[in-house]
Amino acid sequence: MNTLSFTLPEALAAKEPPERRGIARDDVKLMVLRRNGAVQHSQFKQIDQFLRPGDLLVFNASRTLPASLKGRVTTFSSSLEAPALGSSAAAGLEVRLAHRQQDGSWLALLLCQTDLRQKENRFACSMYAGMQIDFGQGLTALVETRDQRIPRLWRLRFSLSGNALIDKLHQLGQPIRYSYVSAPWDLDYYQTVYASVPGSAEMPSAGRAFTWQLLFKLKQQGIDAAHIVLHTGLSSYMDDALDEQHPASEEEYFISEKAAEKINQTRRRGGRIIAVGTTVVRALESVVDAQSVVQAGHGYTRLFIDADHKLEAVDGLLTGMHEPEASHLDLLTAFVPPAQLEPAYKEAVRQEYLWHEFGDLNLIL
Repeated sequence: MNTLSFTLPEALAAKEPPERRGIARDDVKLMVLRRNGAVQHSQFKQIDQFLRPGDLLVFNASRTLPASLKGRVTTFSSSLEAPALGSSAAAGLEVRLAHRQQDGSWLALLLCQTDLRQKENRFACSMYAGMQIDFGQGLTALVETRDQRIPRLWRLRFSLSGNALIDKLHQLGQPIRYSYVSAPWDLDYYQTVYASVPGSAEMPSAGRAFTWQLLFKLKQQGIDAAHIVLHTGLSSYMDDALDEQHPASEEEYFISEKAAEKINQTRRRGGRIIAVGTTVVRALESVVDAQSVVQAGHGYTRLFIDADHKLEAVDGLLTGMHEPEASHLDLLTAFVPPAQLEPAYKEAVRQEYLWHEFGDLNLIL
């Protein structure tokens, strides 16, 4: 677990996308942290000043789903007596999708809507296998079993699958939103410009600041790009004790032959592999062999990375600013020791960097 200690003022939460704050996507701040502990402060649109010809940026091309659904419990398995759920069930459920499973089912967090002033104005429902949830417009889901590894998640079997389910999610769902976000922003605000494969419960936000103009500029300067896919899960299970344990979720990845070859060629030529997001680090470190060769493939990873992990596939990282309790800080210590990371984060607080998915960025080289 991470040992970083710093206080994050509530005022430093990015409450809206940069575009709604009157600046461009790529006009957010950039903190550049060297592995020797040196720190520089810049703007993201000037990231080319810290890269060099021959570098390879590896992007996560997963598209964010509208993964928050509102539904109501309608029926129960004939083998179960319908439990008394009280007024919380009458107010309906929020279902937050987490991961699509290999058999086509989904793991999801089920939250009761409530008028009580609790965390996020929601609390975990007393759920039972055999419940059926109705979302409207012909979409239902059967609650099958509780997940054994992360007991706050339940396995759901939807009445639709594949592209039909994705289409219905876009009709009924909303992006997952936490209390620090000031308004229910449209799904487009939760997408990177290069995202192409739907599947993430929450935005792979490290690449959000890239614009097509900036990507073209980097290409002209000899900085190449490769795209993989890792579908991200939930950043919070709405349970402080569970969140503090940092359970490693199982996330689906796709790494094409083209992407793997480009990464391996860059390595052979002496270029740097720079992951755009912690999701890319997890995916590549899950498929690299002992000779630092990245293998193409499709699979699921539970890899947990911390200071004890020796990085084999990645040389640098572009990432957002992470909260004190976030598991991502453990991953960052694989790049930079806590003794150097902690003062850099405290400096970012003093410099009033903004946190979360619409906030500022950190480049570690």
